[in-house]
Amino acid sequence: SCSTMDHQPKFFENLSGAGKAIAVLTSGGDAQGMNAAVRAVVRMGIYVNAKVYFIYEGYQGMVDGGDNIVEVSWESVSSILQVGGTVIGSARCKPFRAREGRLQAAFNLVQRGITNLCVIGGDGSLTGANLFREEWSGLLEELAQKGKIDAEAVKKYAYLNIVGMVGSIDNDFCGTDMTIGTDSALHRIIEVVDAIMTTAQSHQRTFVLEVMGRHCGYLALVSALACGADWVFIPEYPPEEGWEDSMCVKLSENRARKKRLNIIIVAEGAIDCHNKPITSEKVKDLVVQRLGFDTRVTILGHVQRGGTPSAFDRILASRMGVEAVLALLEGTPDTPACVVSLSGNQAVRLPLMECVQMTQEVQKAMDEGRFLEAVRLRGRSFENNLNTYKLLSHKKPDAELPKTNFNVAVLNVGAPAAGMNAAVRAAVRVGITEGHKIFAVIDGFEGFARGKIKEISWGDVGGWTGQGGSILGTKRTLPAKYLEKIADQMRTNNINALMVIGGFEAYLGLLELSAAREKYDEFCVPMVMVPATVSNNVPGSDFSIGADTALNTITDTCDRIKQSASGTKRRVFIIETMGGYCGYLANMGALAAGADAAYIFEEQFDIRELQANVEHLTEKMKTSIQRGLVLRNENCNENYTTDFIYQLYSEEGKGVFDCRKNVLGHMQQGGAPSPFDRNFGTKISAKAMQWISKKLKETYRKGKVFANTDDSVCLLGMRRRNLVFQPVAELRSETDFIHRIPKEQWWLKLRPLMKILAKYKTSYDVSDSGQLEHVAMLPKEAESGAI
Repeated sequence: SCSTMDHQPKFFENLSGAGKAIAVLTSGGDAQGMNAAVRAVVRMGIYVNAKVYFIYEGYQGMVDGGDNIVEVSWESVSSILQVGGTVIGSARCKPFRAREGRLQAAFNLVQRGITNLCVIGGDGSLTGANLFREEWSGLLEELAQKGKIDAEAVKKYAYLNIVGMVGSIDNDFCGTDMTIGTDSALHRIIEVVDAIMTTAQSHQRTFVLEVMGRHCGYLALVSALACGADWVFIPEYPPEEGWEDSMCVKLSENRARKKRLNIIIVAEGAIDCHNKPITSEKVKDLVVQRLGFDTRVTILGHVQRGGTPSAFDRILASRMGVEAVLALLEGTPDTPACVVSLSGNQAVRLPLMECVQMTQEVQKAMDEGRFLEAVRLRGRSFENNLNTYKLLSHKKPDAELPKTNFNVAVLNVGAPAAGMNAAVRAAVRVGITEGHKIFAVIDGFEGFARGKIKEISWGDVGGWTGQGGSILGTKRTLPAKYLEKIADQMRTNNINALMVIGGFEAYLGLLELSAAREKYDEFCVPMVMVPATVSNNVPGSDFSIGADTALNTITDTCDRIKQSASGTKRRVFIIETMGGYCGYLANMGALAAGADAAYIFEEQFDIRELQANVEHLTEKMKTSIQRGLVLRNENCNENYTTDFIYQLYSEEGKGVFDCRKNVLGHMQQGGAPSPFDRNFGTKISAKAMQWISKKLKETYRKGKVFANTDDSVCLLGMRRRNLVFQPVAELRSETDFIHRIPKEQWWLKLRPLMKILAKYKTSYDVSDSGQLEHVAMLPKEAESGAI
């Protein structure tokens, strides 16, 4: 869809839902984040003056009618954002599969004037909804013939609009990068794997983990990538004949290299190339019989569906819910039923049946043994995950590795960010696979100048993906004052390329090194930067490694803080987040935690706005709502400090609510990295190392590497839907160097979303939504931003 650059933003003020009735239901298996989607649909619906209804117990409730279809208010969805599962219930429904059941359902909807349906569920639920929509006019005519409704009603409610959102932890729906619940399910799996790893290491054990995914190996594949599993079994990519031997050889080699644990991940639907199931028990018996290793099976089961939704799922579901209401308001009798989905970091609309057909194609390809086709149909994100896993998990024997005689140095720069170690591991292993020698630099540019450089091997980075912080050590020091010493070290160690993983300092560092090329030939080598900072303030990338972990820490803390208020008197919490001048954490944290306001530097505010916010909260507290949450970015305003805002709210709220304040501080740098950060770090870093190999070949002349053009110093970033290499020189014009932020930031578009969901009147730019795209037209060559 078009960007806002080429035309005036279009706002939805003219989209009114007056006189319309929207109903929301959840169907099929539950998934964390469904409640966030329900909340967004209800609040956005009420915001545009539509009537909004809950349908309890999925399609069963629609068929049964009565108390199962209830009009809801703003407060009905208060405090459900952080709850897992679905508060309106879900059920498998036989009656709806028969026309008789659908007839009854149509009658129940028409009685309440509902002709807009928002369905949150898997492909089965959405296919059912589409059939219902196609039969709608026929059903109404039949009801009229039976005398249940009059001719007026047939005319008035002539067509049914349907918008779907995919809620499924398996991520098995084609056309969307991520379905609601997938990220949270990965959180559950990774928590378990991290816990198991510590016990397995103590006893030299092998663990076989079975994860959900009857027809789709996404969870198994991504968790294998995120924890560096030794082997993974998925339905789309069965192992080759004789896999039993290769797996046992690999496991015993790993033991011989002093690796104390082995992790094997099995998707519940895993099969071999003859379509015979591979079960976790079978894998365990094999390891015990052939190798005699102490082996245990853990079946994760419904744990994966449970628990509180991750920050990613809450934001995804909130964005999709708002987009779904917009799609319903714009629907006409001619628009096909659509599904709201995610591509990169953009919400898009796709024709529902195209997605369903493609999803069924995957299954058909698997049944017919066309496995490569099945992987391709799953989409770019899946294919990239599989390729990256294959690249990183199996080390070829030294004799089979190419030898390039190039030396590549890897370093961390700036503050620690969760996921840095996963990025270093991927860089080291891909570099070795490409035939280079990899050198690790300890303590950033400062350590570089002091000669803290050592060669690092494949085995040295084992088990790094789950470690927080920076194992290599990182410093904020810039290279400018050490240029001569760093150049000496580059010459001494014959370094032919640099890979820098870090935040804004890393970006400044590369600018300084490329400027120093005139004076020092040593810097005329390919250099690439991978953005890693909790602040997410690096120009040229929508996401940085570490920001997702920080966001989850903020969201969890806000949940706990909010919980401490329940049962007490009315209370408002003022919470200060990190991020320097960048408001990403405060803004997205507010969206994920359901805050009432977020003060950020990018959107200037004055005392009048503070006053309005306090009055807004005071009004809210007079209803059944017991607590308020206000986030403030640390540098949003030098005079309106956290203390000032706390005192203002305390004074103005006297007699209505009391106030507490919290400064979250360095805990936001996070402990163990989130699945998103492990994967994003792994994939982006692998891609950066492949770029280095390409550049080394291009710039190798007469026995040495010489690179002095702008495009040999790049930053690899996620832009809308693609991963792109951008020369750092070109990013200068996009940077506000004083405040260390990009001049334009995509997430500012989500500001109004938070305000709408907190009951403020605001204008929301919908230029990016509205166009229906086609599944096949999604850019194939691009790399997806979802993990």
